[in-house]
Amino acid sequence: MALTEAPGPPLGGATRAVGRARLLSLGSVPPPALILLGIVSVQIGAGIAKHLFDRLPPSAVVTMRLLTSAIVLGFLARKALRTVLRDHSRRSLAIATGFGLALALMNFSFYQSFSRIPLGVAVTIEFLGPLMVSIVASRRPRDLLWAVLAGAGVVMLARGGGDIDPVGIAFALLAGACWAAYILLTAATGQRFSGSTGLAFASVVGTIAILPVGVASGGTALLDPELLLIGLAVGLLSSVIPYSLELEALRRMPARVFGILMSLEPAVAALVGVTILGEVLTGRQWVAIGCVIVACAGATRGQKEPLEAPEA
Repeated sequence: MALTEAPGPPLGGATRAVGRARLLSLGSVPPPALILLGIVSVQIGAGIAKHLFDRLPPSAVVTMRLLTSAIVLGFLARKALRTVLRDHSRRSLAIATGFGLALALMNFSFYQSFSRIPLGVAVTIEFLGPLMVSIVASRRPRDLLWAVLAGAGVVMLARGGGDIDPVGIAFALLAGACWAAYILLTAATGQRFSGSTGLAFASVVGTIAILPVGVASGGTALLDPELLLIGLAVGLLSSVIPYSLELEALRRMPARVFGILMSLEPAVAALVGVTILGEVLTGRQWVAIGCVIVACAGATRGQKEPLEAPEA
């Protein structure tokens, strides 16, 4: 009744405001742009995190990242989390717990890796994890060629110029293995938990697992307001923002196309490493990164039935 009796101009202004809100919503952004923004957000977050390594060890920085993610996701799924232990079987809780541990170890290994080697190199090697999952799931003989190409790229990174710490490479390989487990456990968790409840529960588990290591290594520096604020920014850029963007993109595009676009991540990581961190790569390293990108895109492009990723 109030609307019908309201004068014209305010109603017109409200209509224009709604139009502007729709224009600024994520739904008005093309899905490929959302994916690219998510990739850039993740890598900028990693670049900021690496700047913190002079003041905090990697384990403390990754703890702040996971803590931020757990708080945000836990708040969004707070109603479901109150009854999560009562509403799910021990097997479902065990799978979600494994998901959380894989998440924690993946992030811990990745941060340990790019604290020792260039960001672009670390991301490229880590990408072997999802690539192997994609190739094994497809079971097509020709996908072995993509595996060989990716392996050649990693060998070139390990032996191709520049100071590459073998410990950093080992941590990147471990992060890739954890990423493969993360993908499989994401699907299993998504089948047993509704919405983002499984991811929120896993984030809490992962944070609890990594918290003692982060607190022991960071000490009283974790109480520094400036460092806490930067750590919050890392958590938002590396987890919360890209998760929201990717989830919206997956609602409006095939998972196969999503996988192809995600193959750009090593290149974006290398560019962020150059621009933000000053990590200049050799020509051979750029070629090696290109090999892995082509292998990831090729393995994903030919999939008829890509793996489900219900939550992430």
